[in-house]
Amino acid sequence: MSEFELQSKVIVVIGGQGKIGFSMCESLSQTGATVICADITVDSIDLMTSKDSHSPAYWKVHCDINSKVSLMNLISKVEVMFGNIDAVVNCSYPRNQAYSTPLEKLSSEDFCENLSIHVGGYFLVCQQFAIKFLEQGYGNIINFSSIYGSLVPRFEIYEGTTMQMPVVYSAIKAGIEHMSRYFAQKYKKNNIRVNCISPGGIFTEQNEVFTAAYLRHSGNKGLLDPHDLIGGLVFLLSDSSKYMTGQNIVIDDGFSL
Repeated sequence: MSEFELQSKVIVVIGGQGKIGFSMCESLSQTGATVICADITVDSIDLMTSKDSHSPAYWKVHCDINSKVSLMNLISKVEVMFGNIDAVVNCSYPRNQAYSTPLEKLSSEDFCENLSIHVGGYFLVCQQFAIKFLEQGYGNIINFSSIYGSLVPRFEIYEGTTMQMPVVYSAIKAGIEHMSRYFAQKYKKNNIRVNCISPGGIFTEQNEVFTAAYLRHSGNKGLLDPHDLIGGLVFLLSDSSKYMTGQNIVIDDGFSL
């Protein structure tokens, strides 16, 4: 169906070197879209192609979501290379070293710093791309939140493991989800769409105790692979969802039910 096609679209993926972002860049490249992988870990500030025999080609560029100048430079470079930008996908995951500190030992300073660099960074991305999209007359912003942005943690699935669910994670993801609705409401008359994707748990070599506990709350798979999110992302990027804004798509194999 033509409304699902992304071949003519220019898509910026922020956090494109992360576990989810890397999979998004590779998958979107296979649709024929022009994909720009933006990440703080990319050393060069110049656009460059990544070509090997195992993955499609896409462009890479340095980006720090906590720097307005860096975001403006990113937008400018993409404009020079490709003209307009159709969409930005933000799946970046900034945090400090105290991110996973137990609740009773977490300082307010570290809690606030993590809110600042994560929610504050997402705000800058939304703000700067909204300014660009206002100028060109359209645009699409997709933020990655989490099921724990709206669901209270199921602490029992962490019992018997060294894992935990940081309090700041829930605060961050809830903030991203509601801030996305704010931007959607603000710009819905300007042909700018803003939506969220909220994944369930992603498999990252968690131990068998945790994966089994997680699966008891899920359907048939439990923890997901990043590629399991691509269908929802393609839908939100495509013209099939052109009248959707301010929505949060949950992809979690039923964990939140």
